[in-house]
Amino acid sequence: MTCFGADSIMADTKESNVPAPGEAEGDGPPKTAKQLEKEAKKQAKLDKLKQKQNMLSEKASKAKEKKDKGEKTERKKPERPEGVTSYDAPTPAGERKDTSRPLPDAYSPQYVEAAWYSWWEKQGFFSPDYGRDPGTENPKGQFVMVIPPPNVTANLHLGHALTNSVEDAITRWHRMKGRSALWVPGCDHAGIATQVVVEKRLMREQKLTRHDLGREKFVEKVWEWKNEKGDLIYEQLRRLGSSFDWSRASFTMDPKLARAVKEAFVRLHDEGVIYRSLRLVNWSCTLKSAISDIEVEKRELPGRTLLAVPGYKDKVEFGVLVSFAYRVDGSGDELVVATTRVETMLGDTAVAVHPDDPRYTHLHGKFVLHPFLPRRLPIVCDTFVEMEFGTGAVKITPAHDPNDYEVGKRHNLPFITMMTDEGRIADDCGQFSGMPRFEARRAVLAALKEKGLYKETKDNPMVVPICTRSKDIIEPLIKPQWYVKCDEMAADAMEVVKSGELRIIPETYQKTWYHWMSGIRDWCISRQLWWGHRIPAYFVTVGDDSVPRGEETDGRYWVSGRDEAEARQKAADRFQVAPEVVSLRQDPDVLDTWFSSALFPFSVFGWPDQTDDLKRFYPTSLLETGHDIIFFWVARMVFFGRKLMGQLPFKEVYFHAMVCDAHGRKMSKSLGNVIDPLDVIRGISLEDLHKLLHNSNLDPAEVKKAMQGQKEDYPKGIPECGTDALRFALCAYTTQGRDINLDVLRVQGYRFFCNKLWNATKFAMLYLGDAFEPTAEMPAAGGGESAGGLDPMDRWILSRLSAATDACDAGFVNYDFQAATTACYNFWLYDLCDVYLESIKPVFADGEPARQAAVRQVLYTCLEVALRLIAPFMPFIAEELFQRLPRRSPDAPPSICVTAYPEPEQLAPYRHAALEAEVELAQRVVHTVRSLRAQYNLPNKTRAHLVLRCSEPETAAVLRRLAAAVATLSYSSRVEVNAEPPAGCAISTVSDKCEAHLLLKGLVDPAKERERLGKKQTQLAGALEKLTAQTEMADYATKVPEDVRTANADRSVQLRAEIESIERGLQQLLLME
Repeated sequence: MTCFGADSIMADTKESNVPAPGEAEGDGPPKTAKQLEKEAKKQAKLDKLKQKQNMLSEKASKAKEKKDKGEKTERKKPERPEGVTSYDAPTPAGERKDTSRPLPDAYSPQYVEAAWYSWWEKQGFFSPDYGRDPGTENPKGQFVMVIPPPNVTANLHLGHALTNSVEDAITRWHRMKGRSALWVPGCDHAGIATQVVVEKRLMREQKLTRHDLGREKFVEKVWEWKNEKGDLIYEQLRRLGSSFDWSRASFTMDPKLARAVKEAFVRLHDEGVIYRSLRLVNWSCTLKSAISDIEVEKRELPGRTLLAVPGYKDKVEFGVLVSFAYRVDGSGDELVVATTRVETMLGDTAVAVHPDDPRYTHLHGKFVLHPFLPRRLPIVCDTFVEMEFGTGAVKITPAHDPNDYEVGKRHNLPFITMMTDEGRIADDCGQFSGMPRFEARRAVLAALKEKGLYKETKDNPMVVPICTRSKDIIEPLIKPQWYVKCDEMAADAMEVVKSGELRIIPETYQKTWYHWMSGIRDWCISRQLWWGHRIPAYFVTVGDDSVPRGEETDGRYWVSGRDEAEARQKAADRFQVAPEVVSLRQDPDVLDTWFSSALFPFSVFGWPDQTDDLKRFYPTSLLETGHDIIFFWVARMVFFGRKLMGQLPFKEVYFHAMVCDAHGRKMSKSLGNVIDPLDVIRGISLEDLHKLLHNSNLDPAEVKKAMQGQKEDYPKGIPECGTDALRFALCAYTTQGRDINLDVLRVQGYRFFCNKLWNATKFAMLYLGDAFEPTAEMPAAGGGESAGGLDPMDRWILSRLSAATDACDAGFVNYDFQAATTACYNFWLYDLCDVYLESIKPVFADGEPARQAAVRQVLYTCLEVALRLIAPFMPFIAEELFQRLPRRSPDAPPSICVTAYPEPEQLAPYRHAALEAEVELAQRVVHTVRSLRAQYNLPNKTRAHLVLRCSEPETAAVLRRLAAAVATLSYSSRVEVNAEPPAGCAISTVSDKCEAHLLLKGLVDPAKERERLGKKQTQLAGALEKLTAQTEMADYATKVPEDVRTANADRSVQLRAEIESIERGLQQLLLME
């Protein structure tokens, strides 16, 4: 039989840059023996690769010589680029893929990912009722999870890809464990974000504002956008392989969920949990709406900084502290104050000093005069003033600053709003009325100077609040808004975590949970938008003289209702009048998007109706999401679940890492590092990446900056990586409690891993043959004839398979996805490909039929179990290859999706720690011999006699038992243990108990090898001399960074070791002549 070997499987030049899952770059802790062993394996592969490259180079030189001599060279067909094969068999959507065709030569994501998803979906594999009567109880239990609904505003990014890769792996694992698994998909209407995008689009394409269209027509435009983008997002989720039950897909503005929102608001309002109040809010003048804290970027400025602000031609100055004086009424004294927002002095209603500050004792109870307005400002005493900061006197603007707001309430000061919703100075501000706020900033400063009241301007490090949606500067404004009382719900949320009723993973986030809950403020749920759930609250006007007209700030004149009729009846009952005399005006505002999201775990199941789904699937099992929304979404789901359902919405919360770019920067469109996962899956050119920016909502200046970022990070674009590689990479990099700095190009490394997995399976299937039939049961554990002819290497690979199964299962149980992916990666790459497939070559070359049959059963077991292990992470390639394997039983499930996950208990009998240690020793011998062969440029086809000298009988016995495997893996003609080494051997130490003697006499030309090694020694000596000179410079320790010094020290050690190795080699060559 002619086959290609595992060394050809592994011969991928690019793989040298592929990290094992979880492998870190840069400095780290001392490497373990296992890590060193892996590095040795990798080095051996590189050495082998170098030999192949040398041979290819020689062939190319000979071909060139022939060409130069005018000889005809054989014409070859152009090689087909790897990865371009596509599946073209006529397969209607939802029908099973045709697997009767031979597998393509190389792994192709396009080929592998075709057709499977629509078949999975049509077969109902993703339904919790697959394989059983609907609604019947599953003795193995159930697993339920809802998606963190992505915003409908735009395509998914890599953060969404991480969320869905982790969640799908978890769901698939539970499904394969036999549980009724339900993962509910959906989208969020994303009030502010969606409205902003549609408004920009409307202006860009039609030069219209939403006000030009009117509310009803504008909302229709947003629904058009939603229908366009929502479908795209769902298609992206399908491309990611996400195993959702699509029959339960939910959009937060769907009628079912809208009804839940109304019900929740009305119940909570009737109970007094929701109330109306006049308070400071984060106000975006561009959006003309209050926004939540999560939509505010707190940008730190080191000092004076000019920032671009929407609506202003020139940049605006921030990061300075302006000092000016108020004159004291009735005296010649001045009171100097300082502010970062000098225009807000138009809303000042007091100046505060500390009651114990001796500098101002004589001013207690007095007033200062406003320089521009007919206003006397009292000097109030308040302990919030820091005497040491600035002048110790603070201007108080209660309507425009959170701290001043509290001072104003304590001292019953007037709350004067000096700014309109649009960001212009209010009408009652004299000469400044009507000015845009930042033009007024300059005008006020000039006027202060003119009056001689200006003192100084100096740099002041500060934090500027910026609206992430509009890029506008946030203004604190007093507005009547709807609020949710949170104190009691927050106390309950802390208690359920302390009691263990709600488990937070990783536990480090419990501290964050307690921090948010203990310092909680009531939640502002009003948004001055048109897109969203309109607040089901109505302002009451009674057409009866006995009932006075109310103020909008008076909560008594507001009622809520599931419809207008209910609200009217509530108003009639409250004011004891007939419903006919009640007039209602619905609040035009909409609810904060997070309000409907907080209901998601039960609104998707039909609440407030007591549906079968609600009874069966609530509470859910797990919430998996990013830690950045621990308060904005997770806490609020807990609040509403406990308040409205009387139960937690989930039993566990797992917070995954945040995805940053390769430089550790947060993903940002303006940086050009926000990547669509489909562009990683399919690949995209740099030119097309640029086109995406031009078609986005970014400003031209941001587009230019983003294009530069893309050019630096993706000079050749993004290569096609495929879904499986992307999913595996994201899960492999997920470490609890640490963010991911993901270089998208490193995902390509896992595409190469897919290629190795593909080739290994193809190679193994050649050994299995078309007529192979697996036994009904897996091979028996043990050894000898009673075990079906299994030799030590068979038992070793089954032991490694058992270890991988343990690690994978534990990884899922403990949400340690890095451990699970590492176990899969190591088994396929290092155990199966590097060792076992190589070791069984002689069996199929000239082994006994009974021995071949036994090996086939072992090989099949490895493939079948290992594909099931990796299936939750790589569903497409696992399905493609699994379908090519025969089944142990005719009643086996039709898809790997619904095939049982390997159970540790089932494979536990295979575990043999002592045997693994013995094979590890044999592998050290192999690596040592391969390094010797590489040092002397000995090609693999040239077999050499190997003698192993062991100082202990136990070591010698182990290596005698494994001599056949050592000979195969080290390309030795024969292996002898403790025989007398012949003359002309190269010698290398394996360990303190073993030495390898490789007979090279007659296989290498000593003179040529001495010349080659001599040249290499000279090069290395020169490099060492240059490096030593650098490290011996007088200012080396002070001027060179520590990490560079460490790297140089390591390089120095490496160079010395290489030179010593060459010296030994030269000495040994002298003995061969």
